[in-house]
This record gives sequence, structure tokens and C-alpha cells, in this order.
Amino acid sequence: MTIKKKLYKYKTLKNVAVRLRDDLNNHHFILLYAYNGTGKTRLSMQFKDISKKRKKNPISDTLYYNAYTEDLFHWNNDLENDIQRHLIINKESRFFKGFKELALEEKIFSFLERYADFDFRIDYENWTITFNKGEQANIKVSRGEENIFIWCIFLAITELVIDDDGNGPYNWVKYIYIDDPISSLDDNNAIGVASDLAKLLKKGKDKVKVVISSHHSLFYNVMYNELKKIKHKSHFLHKNGVDGYVLMSTNETPFFHHVALLSELKRASENNMVNTYHFNMLRSILEKTSTFFGYDDFSDCISGVEDEVLFSRALNLLSHGKYSIYQPVIMNEDNKELFDKILTAFLDKYEFQLPEVFA
Repeated sequence: MTIKKKLYKYKTLKNVAVRLRDDLNNHHFILLYAYNGTGKTRLSMQFKDISKKRKKNPISDTLYYNAYTEDLFHWNNDLENDIQRHLIINKESRFFKGFKELALEEKIFSFLERYADFDFRIDYENWTITFNKGEQANIKVSRGEENIFIWCIFLAITELVIDDDGNGPYNWVKYIYIDDPISSLDDNNAIGVASDLAKLLKKGKDKVKVVISSHHSLFYNVMYNELKKIKHKSHFLHKNGVDGYVLMSTNETPFFHHVALLSELKRASENNMVNTYHFNMLRSILEKTSTFFGYDDFSDCISGVEDEVLFSRALNLLSHGKYSIYQPVIMNEDNKELFDKILTAFLDKYEFQLPEVFA
């Protein structure tokens, strides 16, 4: 017998944030999987604002890593001389409260050396960072290298939080909220970052409560498997149109990215709301399914179904990367009908158990 998973609906991201804080009363970690554009970064800001904006005893209690954290750094590229390039730190942020006194270079480098091959120097008088690689001084690192460097600063501060004896500069941290730390990393580094993060967080599980959100299925899966033996909650967060947001538990089935996408395609088909980008999504799912089975081509997934040649040709012609989810274009009736037939043939052949996130 199939047991339906309960869906929790919320009008606003603030309501979701309140739910997450409530979950953390008796859990160490929360894992959230959500697509880009759902509102993960805004949710992380709502989460940290709850304690800051309350009427009685407003306090900061959340150390967060998200897109705003990366904005605490910006480049001076020395456009005049093209020699003294450095990263400027926004020293006014509470994020850097213990930076100068604790001289975190050694801690930062212990993380950085796992992912990159450049060195750095922090100038605490001018609040700048310069980078070196071999004999090359004052280099401008790539965007990916810059992101991993900032991530390593966050890890070093997180380690301070965990090791704090109650008197340190980060003793105000009760919660850590991490949103998509690996957006520009390849899969190898995504696994490495997830494993290292999980190891650090497990060490501090009795010290701080943690929320981790991501759209990266591999990163999410590694985190889930690393933390599943510790008391935790894991959810799929979905934007429920104009009606707000939905949380659905992903416990025991963490890697359901593809079936969640299939649910969205099925709903679009049933509501006659098929857009051009839905063909892209369907082809992407067939490509991943093909890889899973070891096939050479995505069309092998629909081999043997009636009209397989027509379906394969249609997916080739009607799936284009230029179709954006942010600028949907309704398909004509003939192509909608074709989409319905391909989706139905695929679902009939593989009998996925689709989640009811979109009910």
C-alpha cells in the first residue's frame, strides 16, 4: 500500500522560516531541496530576521552563508597600473567580528588547500586580501576560485563557532543557515565540499542547529547520506504558484529530483499548460534516465513504444536551451498533444511513483 506523504502549505516564506525554527527545537539539521527561483536565499534571510525583528529582546542568532555573503567581498583590479589587484572586505559586517583578533589564515588555508592551489594574505589594516600562485603575485583568481575561498572563510568561522567556549566573538551564533555553497563547482568538488561540511557539522551537532538548502541534487544527496543517522528533517520546498509554498518530506527518498520534475510535467499536461520549456525538461529527464541504464542515446528510453521514431524526432526538434522557465511560451495544440503522448508513453513504460507535491 502506498502511503501518501503529507504536504504542508504556507502563505509566505516567513511562515516557512517559522516552521524551520520550530523543527530545530528537536532536530539537529534540516535539509531543503528546492529548484532555483523558489526563494531559497530569501528564505534564509527571513530565517535570520525572525530573531532580529521580534519586539521583545531582538537579537542576532544566525550565521548565514548565501549570495549576500559573497557580496561582502569585491575586487579592486588596479585598472590604472594593472599590478596590485586585491579583494576588498566589507569590514562593517558582523561576519568579520573575530577576523582581526583571531588571525584566521591558518584555519582558512587548512580548508582551502583541499580545493585550490593558490595562497593568500590578509591585510588587516586596509581590510584587503591578495592572492599568489607560485611565483605569480597579486593575481586575480577565477570566479570559481574566489567563491571557494569565501566558502573556506565561512568554514573557518563555523569551526570557531563550534569550538567556542562561550566567550568568543561568535558566541551569539545559535543557528547556521547555508544556502547553495557550491553553485559554481564541478561534481568532484561538490562531493568534497559536502563531505567536509558534513564532518564539521557532525562535530558541532550539539553546539549549533543547522539548515542547509540546495538545488544541486548531488550535493543534497551526499549531505543527506552523511547526516541521515543524526536527528534531522529533510524537505522538498516548492513554490505553489500564487498560493504560497509547499513543504514535503523527502525522508527515505532523498534523490527524487527527477520524479518531482515528472510530477510538474504531468500537472502541466493535465492542466493543458504545456510551455516550450517543458520539452527541454522532458528531454533532460530522458537523458538522465538513459545514462542511468547505460544507453547511448536518450531515445533508447522510449525504444519499443508506439511512434518511438516520431517521439524521438519531436524531442530533438522541440527542445532548445534558449527556452527559459522565466519567459514561458504556450505550445500550440498539436505540439501539446504530442507532448502528452510522449510523456504518457514514458510514464507507462517506467511506472515512476510520482510525489504529490503539486496537489
